[in-house]
Amino acid sequence: MSTDVLTQELQQGFDCVYEKPDTLTDTRFHYCPGCGHGVAHRILMETIQELGIAEQTVGVAPVGCSVFAYHYMNIDMQEAAHGRACAVATGVKRVLPDRYVFTYQGDGDLAAIGTAETIHAVNRGENILIVFINNAIYGMTGGQMAPTTLAKMVTSTTPYGRETDWIGFPLKMTDLVAHLPGAYYVTRQAVHTPNAVRKAKKAIRNAFEYQKLNKGTCFVEIVSNCPSGWKMNPSDSNKWLEENMLPFYPLGDLKVPEKA
Repeated sequence: MSTDVLTQELQQGFDCVYEKPDTLTDTRFHYCPGCGHGVAHRILMETIQELGIAEQTVGVAPVGCSVFAYHYMNIDMQEAAHGRACAVATGVKRVLPDRYVFTYQGDGDLAAIGTAETIHAVNRGENILIVFINNAIYGMTGGQMAPTTLAKMVTSTTPYGRETDWIGFPLKMTDLVAHLPGAYYVTRQAVHTPNAVRKAKKAIRNAFEYQKLNKGTCFVEIVSNCPSGWKMNPSDSNKWLEENMLPFYPLGDLKVPEKA
């Protein structure tokens, strides 16, 4: 019996539980086991397909683990230099105002190298979506301390933990952004549980819907884990995220549009 025939017979009588969206390529994810990037990619691309806007969407990703997005996102993508995704997205949106434009950035990129671009893009109210993956570390380059690294958190450059008296405090970018007048919708979500994934996907959908209104910047933070950078297995990293990351970076909406 051929493989195709066997597959068809096995599928008979079973409902389809999940089907990969066309907005994801056939390339196998090569993120570290347990990494939240793959889930974030999936719900982002599912939303774009469900909204029927794949042909009208442009994504911008810079350097870091987010750079792999070009391998997986089957839409128009534009590369940006490290930290410059918001600046590039601003240019794309102003030249092509009818497009849906989003950035996909990590915390080392958005909250360190790209702090100025992020703050000023939001303050101007650029009509883009910023997707911010926060795992409190530089994941790609060796697990160094990032601006979002928690106090006392051990990294490759803070082997005894982050000392706030001389290194400074963790930067809550989403809280800062929420105070800017150009921010229209600001929320913090996660992808470490099925319920969290559903809420994160709803937030992304809201952000794309709001972009139609041309009211300002939408900002979706996704608190994620980094098993390799944190030197943990995936299960322990999710537990550590719940016990340490979420108390400091609580989930929920920080700024929502006022009802008419």
